[in-house]
Amino acid sequence: MSQLVLFLELAMIAIIFAGLPLAYLWTRPSYSFFTKLNWILVFMTFDLIVFGAFTRLTDSGLGCPDWPGCYGTSNPWHAIGDIQVAQSALPDGPVTVMKAWIEMIHRYLAMTVGILIVVQLGLAVGKMKSMGKKPLFGSLALLLLVCIQGAFGAWTVTMRLQPIIVTMHLMLALVLLASLTAYAQQNWQEKGSKILEFRRKPISATLLTIAFVVLTIQIFLGAWVSTNYAVLACPDFPTCLGSLWPEANWLEGFTLWRELGRNAAGEYVSPASLQAIHWTHRVFAVLVLMTLSFLTFNACGLAASVLPPVSRLSKLLFALLILQVLTGISNVVFQWPLSAALMHTGGSAALVFCLVRMTYWASWQSPIQMKIAKLI
Repeated sequence: MSQLVLFLELAMIAIIFAGLPLAYLWTRPSYSFFTKLNWILVFMTFDLIVFGAFTRLTDSGLGCPDWPGCYGTSNPWHAIGDIQVAQSALPDGPVTVMKAWIEMIHRYLAMTVGILIVVQLGLAVGKMKSMGKKPLFGSLALLLLVCIQGAFGAWTVTMRLQPIIVTMHLMLALVLLASLTAYAQQNWQEKGSKILEFRRKPISATLLTIAFVVLTIQIFLGAWVSTNYAVLACPDFPTCLGSLWPEANWLEGFTLWRELGRNAAGEYVSPASLQAIHWTHRVFAVLVLMTLSFLTFNACGLAASVLPPVSRLSKLLFALLILQVLTGISNVVFQWPLSAALMHTGGSAALVFCLVRMTYWASWQSPIQMKIAKLI
């Protein structure tokens, strides 16, 4: 019975949180409510990713050591006695009043995104006659994805911040952001509409796919650095402990299934393994910089005169790329400041957003083939 009450209280909190953006949307008459809701979901998921990084970076992931509530309650106010006991026992431990609130606000935001996707699904059902079934199937897939993401959120707590679980939690959040962006930018035409949309597609889909793959690998490596607390394993730049090829234990560093701070044998991870994790991320960043820079200049050059939106998006992508380089260096030089670390995570999410937006103007045909097809 107590669990049922807990779930009902959490559901009410999520509904109240979701009601705020929904009320805001009702006050904006431009565009359809469905379209506005889709973009609000993108915005809120981006915020959720950044706040999730804040939760991790402030060591608040275990601020409430159970799930989905906090010591069996729906908010830290009701659990203040248990929290104070834990805080008194370990003043610098994972449980404090502030950390409990940070963790629960993160969960409230996650539940809010889930509620809004349910609303999106309901609207898609109501618009089946006018828009067809594709929006419905898309919303169902998004709902499944957010449920899987919720499961990883629960495992993050119950498995005590195991690095691979926390890393996958972040990766799935970015997949959700990408999926919501792709969903939002669709033109869900009225069924049977005779309106045709003509678009020039100057971006190479092949190059964009390569950029996606490279960026995904780099984000995984960055998450692996963060979840293993390997940011300061190489405290200098551009070298690592004064060497361009530091001592590294690759096998131990990239053994995925293990406890936080432990290797597969249950012993403490060695400094060499943390150096391997850090150095891999730093070296792979060079490939990311080259790949995304080439994509940026390629798209910007082709679209400068005919598609100003693509040109602006390309410039934004390059600016974010430079920001990622600067914040990545700042994390090392200034010993992992919270602001730089948050900007680094937010920048990764923004890069994913930009690449997904670019798919709107991407084609598997090369620009030369498109010109030939146009002449014929």
